[in-house]
Amino acid sequence: MDTEVVAGWLSSEDLDSARERLPIVYVEAVPVRVDERGAVSEVGLLLRVRPDGSISHSLVSGRVWYGELVRDALMRHLEKDLGPRALPRLPASIAPVTVAEYFPSPEVTGLVDPRQHAVALVYVVPVTGECEPTQSALELRWFTPAEALSDAMAADMAGGQHRLVRAALVHCGHVQ
Repeated sequence: MDTEVVAGWLSSEDLDSARERLPIVYVEAVPVRVDERGAVSEVGLLLRVRPDGSISHSLVSGRVWYGELVRDALMRHLEKDLGPRALPRLPASIAPVTVAEYFPSPEVTGLVDPRQHAVALVYVVPVTGECEPTQSALELRWFTPAEALSDAMAADMAGGQHRLVRAALVHCGHVQ
């Protein structure tokens, strides 16, 4: 049996076709700054232009490539979105804080991606360096945990991602 394996990225047509038939695996990260005790002092959220032209805050996020380790995908997207000098400290365990399930319709989980059914592994990642957003991110803004959990921020985040910020901060001991 001859099996051809093609590494790397899917063409736009192949990705659209896959999105119609399969859940796509993503990694998402909530960048944080921690104090000397290891408590979260700030939460970093990216400012992005959405496909409809509006601007909103979002998490570091991206697909896991075929043949790529989850840890490598997480680092790739952190470097892509936060810049090469962000100095993220990946968790020792690759177990996510939570698993997010996005659907085209908000009725299923409240997490929405109009393009697809996606499953995202969500991590809290401390960063210690200088963040210089690249690619589609306009900037990275730092918020206190209370600001990140506010109703105003929830209204500003697309697709229900504010739920993931809340889950990440609860995981880190912030209960509100």
